[in-house]
Amino acid sequence: MKERRAIVIGSGFGGLAVAIHLQAMGFKTTLLEKREKVGGRAYQLRDRGYTFDMGPSLITAPSILRRLFAAAGRQLEDYVELVPLDPFYRVYFHDGTYLDYTADRERMRAQMARFNPQDAARYDRFMEATRPIYEAVIREGLGARPFDTLGKLLAFLPRALRLGAIQPVARFASRYFEDFRHHFLYSFHPLFIGGNPFRAPAVYIMIPYLEREEGVWFARGGMYSLVEAMARLFMEIGGRIHTGTAVQRIVVQKGKAVGVETADGFHPAELVVSNADPGYTYQHLVDPAWRRRWTDRRIARLHYSMSCFLLYLGVRRTYPQLLHHTLILSPRYRELIEDIFERKVLAPDFSLYLHAPTRTDPTMAPPGCESLYVLAPVPHLQASVNWTEEATRYAGRLLEFLEAWGLEGLRENLEVCHYFTPEDFARHLNAPYGSAFSIEPRLTQTAYFRPHNRSEDIRGLYLVGAGTHPGAGLPGVVLSAEATAWAIAQDYRVTSPSIAAVASA
Repeated sequence: MKERRAIVIGSGFGGLAVAIHLQAMGFKTTLLEKREKVGGRAYQLRDRGYTFDMGPSLITAPSILRRLFAAAGRQLEDYVELVPLDPFYRVYFHDGTYLDYTADRERMRAQMARFNPQDAARYDRFMEATRPIYEAVIREGLGARPFDTLGKLLAFLPRALRLGAIQPVARFASRYFEDFRHHFLYSFHPLFIGGNPFRAPAVYIMIPYLEREEGVWFARGGMYSLVEAMARLFMEIGGRIHTGTAVQRIVVQKGKAVGVETADGFHPAELVVSNADPGYTYQHLVDPAWRRRWTDRRIARLHYSMSCFLLYLGVRRTYPQLLHHTLILSPRYRELIEDIFERKVLAPDFSLYLHAPTRTDPTMAPPGCESLYVLAPVPHLQASVNWTEEATRYAGRLLEFLEAWGLEGLRENLEVCHYFTPEDFARHLNAPYGSAFSIEPRLTQTAYFRPHNRSEDIRGLYLVGAGTHPGAGLPGVVLSAEATAWAIAQDYRVTSPSIAAVASA
C-alpha cells in the first residue's frame, strides 16, 4: 500500500492535536514550525529562574484532551499532571468587593446573596438554561465535527433560536442577573476567546456550565508541559517535527494541495493542514489563482479579535491577595469593551487578568518569589497605536496601576520584566492585525460562517486552530482538530482507533 504523507503547518495546540490524529490514522505526518520551539501561542519564556506561560493559562475541558491521547492509544495522565483549582479565579471589582468563582453551587449562591438575593435565587435557572447549549456543543459533538454545509446550519438554527443561543451573551445573562458583579461574572467569558460579550452569540455562554461540569485545571510545570507532552506523544507514535522551518507556499496542482515549499525545498504530501490563521494561510501561502472563495477582498472583510498587551514579571516577593487566576476590573464594562472593539483606542483605565502560577506550583519562580503574567486587552493593529513607541510607556502605566491597586513594592522588587505587544503577535505568530485570538466570534463568523476545517477552494487542504470551527481557547482548538480529523477521515475513507475515539465522543 502506498505510503500517505501529511504535512501540518504550525505547532500550536491545534496543530499538535491534528498531527497526533493524522499519525494515529496512518498518515506519515510531518509538523513544520517556523519558531525555535513548538507551541504557537502557547509558548514558554524562562528568565533567571522564572518560568512563564506566554499564552493559554488554564484547562477547562480535560475530557477533550483525554480523548485526544486515547486516539493514539495513550492516557493523558501518563504524560502530564493536571492540578484542579478551587476557586477557579477571584474577581476584584472597582468598589473593592470580590467574588471567588467556583463550581460549588452553595458557595456561589451564598456569595451572590450578599449583593443580590434574587440573583442568587436565579443561579440554578441560569445554569439550567445554558446546559442544553453545552450539551449540543460538547456532548453531542457539534464542536468536534465540521460545520460546513447549509444543511447543518438550517438543521441547527431552529434549536439555536429556541435555546436563545443567537442573542448576545451579555443580553442572555441580563435575563437572570441584575447586580453588575453577577452580570459580569456570567457574561465575560467570550473575552477569553477574543469575543465581545455584547456581540458574541450566546452559544458561547455554555462556558460557565463547562467549567462547572469539568472544572478548571492547571498543568504542573506550566501549560507548556502540556505542549511538550503532546509533542512527545506525536513523536512516540512516529511523527516528525521540524522547528525553525517556515513554510513559504502551499503548492497546489490542478486544484489539489500536493505539498509545501520551505527554504530548503519542496516537501510533497497527500494532504496539508494549516494551523496558521486562515486569513494568513489563504493570503500568504496560497496563490490567488486557486482562491475563488477566499479572495483577498473576502479576507479583508473578516473581523478579527482584539489583541493583548502582556507583561511577564519576575518579582522578589509574593502577593497572597492574588489567586492562581485573578481578574481586576475597571468601573466600566461595556464602555471599555467599546474602546477596544469599536473605537479601537487605548483606554485610560484597565481591566486586567493576572496569572500567578506560583500559587499552585512554586517551582515556576525562585523561592519566595512570584512569577506573574499580566494581560490587558487592547485593540488590534487596525488602531492608530505605534507600539514601538507606546510599549514601554504602557508597561509603566500598568505597573503603576497594579502597585496603586495593592501590589506594594512591585516595581522595586522587579527582577524580570518582559512584554509582548500586538506587533509581536503579528511578527512572531503571523496573526493578522496582531489579533490575539484570530477571527472574532460574532454571529456572522460562527459555525458555518467561519472558515471551514475542509478548504472550500482546494482539495487536500485543511485548516485547524482558533480561526476555524469551533473557535479559540484550548478546548476550541483541540475540538477543531477533531473536526478536521473527521473531515480527513471522510475524504480519505480512513477507519482507525483514532477516528473511533472521535466518533464515540
